[in-house]
Amino acid sequence: MTLPALSRLAGALPRTTTPVVRRLAVASLVSQIAIVVTGGAVRLTASGLGCPEWPRCTADSIVTTPEMGFHGVIEFGNRLLTFVLVIIAVAMIVSVLGMRRERKDLFRLSIGLFLGIPAQAVIGGITVWTGLNPWIVGLHFVVSMILVAVATVLVNRARLEMEQYRTGRAPAAPPLLRQLLVTSTVLTSITILLGVVVTGSGPHAGDHGAARNGLDSDLMTRLHALPVYLLVATVALAVVVAYRAGVHAKLRKALVLLAVIVLVQGAVGYVQHFLHLPIALVALHMLGASLLMAAAVHAHYTGTTRKTLPGTPAATRVPQTVS
Repeated sequence: MTLPALSRLAGALPRTTTPVVRRLAVASLVSQIAIVVTGGAVRLTASGLGCPEWPRCTADSIVTTPEMGFHGVIEFGNRLLTFVLVIIAVAMIVSVLGMRRERKDLFRLSIGLFLGIPAQAVIGGITVWTGLNPWIVGLHFVVSMILVAVATVLVNRARLEMEQYRTGRAPAAPPLLRQLLVTSTVLTSITILLGVVVTGSGPHAGDHGAARNGLDSDLMTRLHALPVYLLVATVALAVVVAYRAGVHAKLRKALVLLAVIVLVQGAVGYVQHFLHLPIALVALHMLGASLLMAAAVHAHYTGTTRKTLPGTPAATRVPQTVS
């Protein structure tokens, strides 16, 4: 490509957060959640070793073969989704390349999401090489939750116009509510981490011959439930405080969304436990974990983050009144 062509291409890149940038940010979040769901399908259908090699599917083939049957298709399909994530991540980086100096936040978040993809691929390879070691499988899921959180922040940041980003906004929540939001995010993270440990002790190993972590499943389930109770109480209190303090509608909606997801996710968790972990409910619970992480980060971000350009003089910042 010639220099004039490169110059024209550079000139065509967005200089502010256009609808395309926002849609790509949303696509980043949706794709990160989607690969959690397809990864869950791999585990729940015992297809974790459907492709017994990595990075090839078999020693002689990079793709699944007819002899590998249904499990090979499921596992290879999950691997293919990685390429979709790469395409979206590259497009996201390109869309913010023209504003990488003015909007370093968007550029860094986009790079972070992109780097998470090869990191996950390597962890996935180690998972296969170790015969689905439950701790490595758990690490795979935890990194996915981190990427969901990063993508959620990216969506929120992409919604800011350049002028909003430059002037900044004061925190939208009173101190007590900000503390509750931080607590809810911490409890969400603890709940998900303990959920990973519970999964490693349960029956859905990803392959019929895969090892379990050896912990008592009932005991770990009870430990997993403790932060859930605290999370429900914290979010309920946060909703009450938000409405009594009269915070703005966006934060109220974020908290209500978080409350609904917490209650639904808790209900699904209890039902799946007492029904002895049916595949459909476990899959729904995994989707719920992703939505819970996104909702918790969204509420946290909405109520606690100062959206101010680094280096912007304090005098130019326009405080947002609580209405």
